[in-house]
Amino acid sequence: MNIKITSKEMETTEAIKDYVERKAERLVKYFGEDFDVYATIKTEGNDKVAELSIKADTEEFRAVTAHKDLYAAIDKDIDILEGQVRKMKTKKDKQNMTESIRIKEGANKEEDAEVTDEIVKVLYYDIKPMTPEDAKLKLQEQPQNKFLAFIDIDTGKTNVIYRLKDNKNYGLVEPEG
Repeated sequence: MNIKITSKEMETTEAIKDYVERKAERLVKYFGEDFDVYATIKTEGNDKVAELSIKADTEEFRAVTAHKDLYAAIDKDIDILEGQVRKMKTKKDKQNMTESIRIKEGANKEEDAEVTDEIVKVLYYDIKPMTPEDAKLKLQEQPQNKFLAFIDIDTGKTNVIYRLKDNKNYGLVEPEG
């Protein structure tokens, strides 16, 4: 951990340097010892302003706080930075988890892709006698289904009604003869 403190319009004491270093050690659990801390302290009116920034790898975090007490401003900055780092770590962990799930799903898809020209799933359902109009109404009640097989009451033959891609109209498959 490298710490660089710059002061404007006020003197940087050894106590301030030690305090920044002691507080910055809270961030070691996130980055290890491989990060840089840049602190700028200055006076604006009656307030003391502490600006802390952290650079680790490709990440950069920054917090600026003004307070009557310089130590309170530094504390607040460290709290803000720790929150930013924690949020970034959580976000990266979620992305990594999601990415590993995608990789796993991709491997499963490759395994599935190896099976060709095989019936891999069988569904069973009742075929009931009804009119094409009744079949259309039944299909409308089941938006998750794309088609419905039924026995036409008039002909006694098996027909299939299906929802077209526009999701507004329907097609009907009737056997010949």
